[in-house]
Amino acid sequence: MKLLAATLSSLLALAADGFSPIGMTKARPIATSTALKNTMDAYDAQMKAMAAAASQQQVTSSSDAAPISEQTDNFKSSQRWRKKTKQLATLGPASSSFEMIEKLFLAGADVFRLNFSHGEHPQKQELLDIIRQVEAKYNHPIAILGDLQGPKLRVGTFANPQGEMLLPGQTFRLDLDETPGTNQRVRLPHPEIIEASEVGHVLLIDDGKMKLEVIGKGPGYLDCTVVIPGMIKDKKGVNTPDSILEISCLTPKDREDLDYMLSIGVDWIALSFVQRPADIVEIKRLILEYNPSNAFPPHIMAKIEKPSCFDGDNLEKIVELCDGIMVARGDLGVECAPEDVPILQKTIIDECRTQGKPVVVATQMLESMIESPTPTRAEASDAATAIYDGADAIMLSAESAAGMYPEESVLMQQRIINRVEGDKHYATYLRNNRPKITDGSSASAIILAARMIARNVNAKCIASFTVGGDTARKASMKRPEQPILAISPMTETCRHLAMSWGVYPHYCPEENINVDNFRDMLWVACEIGKEKGLVSDDTDLLVVTAGFPFGTPGAANIIRVIPAAGPTYWDATL
Repeated sequence: MKLLAATLSSLLALAADGFSPIGMTKARPIATSTALKNTMDAYDAQMKAMAAAASQQQVTSSSDAAPISEQTDNFKSSQRWRKKTKQLATLGPASSSFEMIEKLFLAGADVFRLNFSHGEHPQKQELLDIIRQVEAKYNHPIAILGDLQGPKLRVGTFANPQGEMLLPGQTFRLDLDETPGTNQRVRLPHPEIIEASEVGHVLLIDDGKMKLEVIGKGPGYLDCTVVIPGMIKDKKGVNTPDSILEISCLTPKDREDLDYMLSIGVDWIALSFVQRPADIVEIKRLILEYNPSNAFPPHIMAKIEKPSCFDGDNLEKIVELCDGIMVARGDLGVECAPEDVPILQKTIIDECRTQGKPVVVATQMLESMIESPTPTRAEASDAATAIYDGADAIMLSAESAAGMYPEESVLMQQRIINRVEGDKHYATYLRNNRPKITDGSSASAIILAARMIARNVNAKCIASFTVGGDTARKASMKRPEQPILAISPMTETCRHLAMSWGVYPHYCPEENINVDNFRDMLWVACEIGKEKGLVSDDTDLLVVTAGFPFGTPGAANIIRVIPAAGPTYWDATL
């Protein structure tokens, strides 16, 4: 510890003295966040302009469009590039064209979700191709998340096509008999549920609208009493909050979809119906079997939606095995008490923060915007709470996939993000809740030093050269005040990092990174920082980290502070 303290003191001294630009004034302090208070009027004007354009339904001809260079240069100065919390937007019928996907990207979307519960494979390929075109146009990595459907547990059919009314206190049987159901029984074509259920266990029907309690069990059937009555109809879903089912979270359809995702090259794969750590081991094995030689396979995101994820140390192990976590509040809200969901959300986020894994809060974020151009105040507060809790990203589902206002929904999320991130309470929370990095590695010490130095010299950004993304993820874990510029020669790494809080990934071909001349690498960092709009004036400072030998995972061992002006103004010792 004494050595580390001495090292940090030396680095800070160097940052303040030895690395100051020759013949130049001190770097200006970072602008305060008070400017964000004046952005609401600008946003409102932007929303009104979009609404007017939509009502006219006019398509601008290509001859009238601004040159591509002008379009891609101007967007860097927008509020979209002043946020650190990432945004996921689900694509669907309302957002399947190049024009709309481009609008969603410019409105704030960092990751696009392809929901494999709906649509055919060729449609997903078409959407992926469009996303890659937008990515190429703006020279900025965009992540694609493929979401597997998972098992769908449902009751059978009824003789009465209108369904049957279940009354409070009546007995109702679930069995394996294929005969159409009555008001006394119905088929449950899932023997695993019957095997796993015990007397006293609860079964929820139709997203919790009806509640049954098991009072008896026999070979191939469950006898239940109706606790919450309602109309039960054909193929309604069944949730089992009290049982761990002996089934794979990957159905035959999921396995086909997984193979297809791997063939087209998605960046993240979301796994539904996760019950235990073994489910993560299973999908990782399948991915490895598909292509054993792939050094950068897609990252795995576990969707936490089952109460069994919180049994014992299951959550800790699931987070450890995964690359990221999604708080899937839809099914989680069905199987858990509503008052428990906010607490479970905070628990999941805290565990992910501790382990340095990206965490996404999803489901019903701005639900009313499916049909309304503005959200309810409760929805705005809900989205803000997820950001205050420390989430890396927040997600839209039907709002962007099938709603009437997909662009406005993404823009509204961006507004909420920028507003929260400009609040002093948010900055205080981040300072007071930074997780400790306890692995004792030199790379971790460099990351800690980079954050401290950047704060002390008022640097505009932290730039990190990385191959696999570990250094950038550790930097994100510490939630620095400055944006993190992650420069990588691997496109896969850049797309993976699009999910991480505060990280601005940039793909730089290996031939453009002269690993034999660190001074050249520093100049590359300056140029990319300017291109991203993270630095603008010659006096702006960057804190740059790298590891040598370059390409060695977790080998960050060099740190420098440089002005954006370039080598002409640098100290000769750099």
